[in-house]
Amino acid sequence: MSIFKSAFMISSLCAVALTAQADEYPLTPHTAEYQVNYGSIELGKARYQLPAPQGNLYQYRFDSDVSLLMLWDKRTVTSTFSREGEQLIPMRYNHNRSGTGSDYQEQSAYVLDQELVHSRYKDERAKFPYTTDLFDPLMVQLQFRLDIMKGSDKLHYKMLKSGEIDEYDFKVVSKERMVISSGTYETVKIEVVRDNDKRQTFFWMSPELGYLPVRLTHFEKGSKQLDITLLNYHYSAPAMAQNNGQATEQPKVSADKQAQIQP
Repeated sequence: MSIFKSAFMISSLCAVALTAQADEYPLTPHTAEYQVNYGSIELGKARYQLPAPQGNLYQYRFDSDVSLLMLWDKRTVTSTFSREGEQLIPMRYNHNRSGTGSDYQEQSAYVLDQELVHSRYKDERAKFPYTTDLFDPLMVQLQFRLDIMKGSDKLHYKMLKSGEIDEYDFKVVSKERMVISSGTYETVKIEVVRDNDKRQTFFWMSPELGYLPVRLTHFEKGSKQLDITLLNYHYSAPAMAQNNGQATEQPKVSADKQAQIQP
């Protein structure tokens, strides 16, 4: 089942890029669908959804359904959070996994007034101290995109996942034009920093799309294990900008911009 565990882990890592003016804003309601491959073998699809917020309450959702021969893996992950300016505040996280092997659920609740996080992973319960640099594995992607857009060069984040707090570092590698089935994108290439080169993970992000991930490739011992590419995306509301910590609307570059695989 290492294929499927790696697929979710990589899909849930954050994305970073160089500072630039983006045509879209990360918190604009949108959907993005991806093709997940193991090498050249198609495993299935994954989708991210960010609906319009209810006041200051946001919910980000990830769904994946992948299979290989007799193995299959299906996940639904949701993150509920609020915001203070460009800072996202985690509230609740829920991860449901079913498929070959053991099904399980992971939950976390962020009790900010007590500076605690209550976590349940499978049958294990735990408590962790809450700090402002701690995020869940899903909404941290949006926080990363916001930070890069405002010029942050801090590429270090802490995430609570699988009942443990993990830390991740990233570095910008280069700018690159990415040609995939859904189109051609001007991107920034980012690498996950690790202690050795036995595992390598690269992201390609589109500044025009608010640093939406366009492609993700994971290598182990020099062999490509996972290749996740953008199939289509859809932004459904005007782009947003920040003015003294307040959200204000900006004119859209193109109305309901959408990319799809060409027949």
